[in-house]
Amino acid sequence: MCTVVIRVPESADDDVRILAIRDEDPHRPWRPLGQWWPDRPGVTGVLDELAGGAWLAHDDERLAVLLNREGGSTVAVPASRGGLVLGSIAGDPLPDPLLTLGFNLVEADRGGVRITSWDGGVPRLTDLAPGTHMIAHDDVDDPATPRVAAWLADFAAASTDGDRWWEEWVAVLRRTAEIGPEDDRAIIRDNQPHGYPTLTLLVCAAKIGATGVSATMATLDDPGAWNDVSL
Repeated sequence: MCTVVIRVPESADDDVRILAIRDEDPHRPWRPLGQWWPDRPGVTGVLDELAGGAWLAHDDERLAVLLNREGGSTVAVPASRGGLVLGSIAGDPLPDPLLTLGFNLVEADRGGVRITSWDGGVPRLTDLAPGTHMIAHDDVDDPATPRVAAWLADFAAASTDGDRWWEEWVAVLRRTAEIGPEDDRAIIRDNQPHGYPTLTLLVCAAKIGATGVSATMATLDDPGAWNDVSL
């Protein structure tokens, strides 16, 4: 039940900004941002060691990050969703048929941001308008998602100017942690009481623009518990 905050600029000359917060089973092995795929030179990402895919990845021109959602394929052994991220960076079309569980795939380049949502049937495409957006396990900017309803306005009001453009967004993230990780409004989360083995593990900030793509990340000292992070 990850969360992604996105700022799409009014002008294509400005940078897209993304703050991505990852929830995952802390016992599932992974590796931080790095170039882990010898057959994909220039691709940097957060590796899922079990399936070989990525939660988030980028090259010099584009970035993709994947969030889980309910629904999707009913095959006995669904394919890993992490392959969709690597496929996006390579410019590959979605597999047909889709054999994964449901997802929201966020794809960004200097031209803007598109979200592909799938929970069965035909994938739905959403091109984001300029402004600040949030997405988790439902639709983008969905007011029925408690964390979106609680915090979207705060992220929208925060500045993303300067070399350390993410600092005000991280300050909002710090405030969100005051309500506790089990609350439906929480972004720093412990999802175990909701029936999922996942806790918040890391925070990643990325920008995409004319000078390319840059990303930085920090892990939490204890999964599901906020500490001040240095990005």
